[in-house]
Amino acid sequence: MYQYNQQDQTLIEERVNEFRGQTQRFLNGELGPDQFRALRLMNGLYVQTHAPMLRVAVPYGLISSKQLRKLASVARDYDHGYCHFTTRQNVQYNWPELGRVPDLLAELATVQMHAIQTSGNCLRNTTSDPLAGICKDEIEDPRPYCEIIRQWTTLHPEFAFLPRKFKIAVSGATHDRAAVQFHDIGIYLVQNEAGEIGFRVLAGGGLGRTPIIGQTVRPFLEKQHLLSYLEAILRVYNLFGRRDNKYKARIKILVKETGLENFTSLVEEEWLRIKDEMPLSKEHIEEMKAQFAPPPYDLTAVNDKSFDAHLSADTAFAKWIKYNTVEHKVAGYRGVYLSLKAPDSPPGDTTDKQLEAVADLADRYSFGEIRTTHRQNLVLADVQQADLFTVWQQLDAIKLATPNIGTVTDMICCPGLDFCSLANAGSIGVAKEINEALDDLDYIHDIGDIKINMSGCMNGCAHQSVGHIGILGVDKHGEEWYQITLGGSSENEAAIGERLGPSVPKDQITPTITTILDVYVKQRMEDETFLETVKRVGLEPFKERVYANH
Repeated sequence: MYQYNQQDQTLIEERVNEFRGQTQRFLNGELGPDQFRALRLMNGLYVQTHAPMLRVAVPYGLISSKQLRKLASVARDYDHGYCHFTTRQNVQYNWPELGRVPDLLAELATVQMHAIQTSGNCLRNTTSDPLAGICKDEIEDPRPYCEIIRQWTTLHPEFAFLPRKFKIAVSGATHDRAAVQFHDIGIYLVQNEAGEIGFRVLAGGGLGRTPIIGQTVRPFLEKQHLLSYLEAILRVYNLFGRRDNKYKARIKILVKETGLENFTSLVEEEWLRIKDEMPLSKEHIEEMKAQFAPPPYDLTAVNDKSFDAHLSADTAFAKWIKYNTVEHKVAGYRGVYLSLKAPDSPPGDTTDKQLEAVADLADRYSFGEIRTTHRQNLVLADVQQADLFTVWQQLDAIKLATPNIGTVTDMICCPGLDFCSLANAGSIGVAKEINEALDDLDYIHDIGDIKINMSGCMNGCAHQSVGHIGILGVDKHGEEWYQITLGGSSENEAAIGERLGPSVPKDQITPTITTILDVYVKQRMEDETFLETVKRVGLEPFKERVYANH
């Protein structure tokens, strides 16, 4: 992991002191709500239904065990004993007291954490592949470039007040696990015909009210030009992005209205002016790569025989291995997913005790590091196969071993009406009801990879537009209804789901989902995935069953 230098540490400590003064002036009546709003948003603080909500940055999803213990103590001392992991790999606290938030931020600063630029119309947290550095399909580890981007974006003076929020994702693998095509800027590490590794740069992607798939503006960018090219894109957006209409202010609308060719021309023109002013040197790249050097793997781990014995002797363990672990590029190791989707828990939530237990597991079995995912789970990236049985037992004891990664009960869900002041409908309670119904179905582990994403409003924090099954809460005359989409995907073959038909009332959403799955089971051909079936048969068979009695 990247370790702060004195400059990094000074920056976040000074920011805490600055926000402490701003908060005190607001509480004293010296700053009005509108004045304070811009200041609190730049420090990750929202006003929600019941209490302020603080969003803490987890750059590209990496957390040390020390940081995780601090998140646990903050949950216990400043919140209600838990925190929430988001689809941007960040952490949210839903119950902090406004007057204590500066103290909370000061606590986080002691472990190199902060909430800077986690909200507001600025450059948000850069996200990446949760399997970066360990996956077998990796072209190059994207984390050094994520950190370079993080440093460039933090308190960038020109981009502090953009037309709207701005998000960047980076992937270094052939399989997209970071939803790169649905970001304002998406970056893939790629190899050209000469064998050189550089970047394919996309712009204009996004979800929310108007989901759009990003388009390639530069098929191959040399590494030395990474920051100058990003700077050029941001300058064009800052100049021409619409500030007259917040629903049309995102870069995706600018690219759409300008046209890809004209937008690219504007970017290239700006880039040619500045590219020689801010080159990224090979020395800088190598220094950053050194911050993410592989841990001291035990190369004799592959000789272990106990793993196979446990696998054949315990069916519950074997099921967990199948769904919650992944291949590792180093023989004898596996990556382990910690499911934050236990049937009786809100998706993405963890308690202080669970966090501390995970920190202990990370220290003992995974080089003291934990990762967050954009599907609201956690990852221990480097677990020896000889330790997997013990890790599984300990995770099971703290309800983090539900074997459902990639299944229908591994649902993305926003806080909805339970917490969010923007929501039109509930999410957490509906997710619980759906999961309970799905848990009773015998075929859940046989139908393969199905992703359900549910949002309580059009902002789409839970990425409902790209769910294989998307659920969007809408308000109809004060009642909660839900729109359904099918066929979305945020991976390589990116797609925006198609609306199935009219929205359904809250008491019908769970039977609607089980009906959709039943249609899939009846319609699918051998080994056909849900997306393949939807693509082959279309929406009609699903419509006929869902709306048969309407």
